Amino acid sequence: MTDSTDHTTPIKRAGVMGWPVDHSLSPRVHGFWLQHYAIPGEYVRIPVAPEHFAAKLRALPQDGFTGANVTVPHKEAALKNVDDAHPLARRIGAVNTIKVQDDGSLYGFNTDGFGFLENLKAGYAGFDVTRGPAVLLGAGGAARAILAALLDAGAPEIRVLNRTRERAEQLAADLTGLGQGDIIVGTWEQRMDHLEGAALLANTTTLGMKGQRSLDLDISSLPTDAVVNDIVYTPLETDLLARARARGNPVVDGLGMLLHQARPGFEAWFGHMPDVTENLRAHVLSGA
Repeated sequence: MTDSTDHTTPIKRAGVMGWPVDHSLSPRVHGFWLQHYAIPGEYVRIPVAPEHFAAKLRALPQDGFTGANVTVPHKEAALKNVDDAHPLARRIGAVNTIKVQDDGSLYGFNTDGFGFLENLKAGYAGFDVTRGPAVLLGAGGAARAILAALLDAGAPEIRVLNRTRERAEQLAADLTGLGQGDIIVGTWEQRMDHLEGAALLANTTTLGMKGQRSLDLDISSLPTDAVVNDIVYTPLETDLLARARARGNPVVDGLGMLLHQARPGFEAWFGHMPDVTENLRAHVLSGA
């Protein structure tokens, strides 16, 4: 008698929700890992306009998804529409990763800060966030996650600089008390002065990105042993990183943040914590 039972492992599905989402490199990241670890699964782009986002999000279980990443402009809306969220995601005010629970409910968390810190550790061996002040350029969604991560990791002082001071002040007010470090809001006009004595300079703005205006920042007052990071990865070496490297600063590009922030989501959906390797970097860059 022939056993007709299907013993094949069910395909797990995940994806990235955004508008637009065609440019996302996340499918290359997760696709690489699925193939590398021989996991039966797929990761797809899910284009969804803001007015349809809530309904599409709630339909993830019915559509056969184990979860999804959320990118611009939906991260704040994701927090409002999940059933439960990690406390850090609530403090940041945004969700970038969603897990469909066994009961069909949606759990949201934010891995941007994790990706930022893991990228620094991987890009500069021996990096210690507690060594001295950090300078954070920008006050958008990425800055919120990174500021929270720095505070949580024990940064003694974070100097937040943004072209619109009110946004920086709101960011500081929202996250004060998350960690033991002090948050200082400086003026964009005096940004050069705030670099003195810093151990870390991180650009979280789009300034310097391909197609955007360059970042106008004189870094001559920055200590030469300060780590310089730019979360922009198009181009991979921004003008800021090139100038910092030329004067002897250790630099860390932004691609690693994209790769490392993807790891917790992959583990949640597919059951394996993946590694970030040079082969992965090369694969992702070949499609950038």
